[in-house]
Amino acid sequence: MADVFQVLADPTRRRIVEELRRGERSVGELVAVADIGQPGVSRQLAILEDATFVTMRPDGRRRLYSLRPERFRELSEWVTAYSAVWQPRFDRMARELERRDRNRRQPNQRRSRDGE
Repeated sequence: MADVFQVLADPTRRRIVEELRRGERSVGELVAVADIGQPGVSRQLAILEDATFVTMRPDGRRRLYSLRPERFRELSEWVTAYSAVWQPRFDRMARELERRDRNRRQPNQRRSRDGE
């Protein structure tokens, strides 16, 4: 899985993936959103394709790229498996924040009652 995270860690590749969420795109269309030239976008697409995040379909002289949903499902399943580790911590943190918020409000409520 480390390779998956390294692939998606790159901001340019994430912009490309985000654009491909909207549907199939040509390299030229992706150049407009990636803020790098065509050779750079092609290089990033090759990395995404090697990591099986995207697939390419030839269309005449153009190459059209789209996301491979199964790769993202695998990633989602991996992350979900670890949610059992952090979810109890988030729950404890939420309870602690609620407790602190209640404690902060209580002195203000006492002061307003005392002043009346």
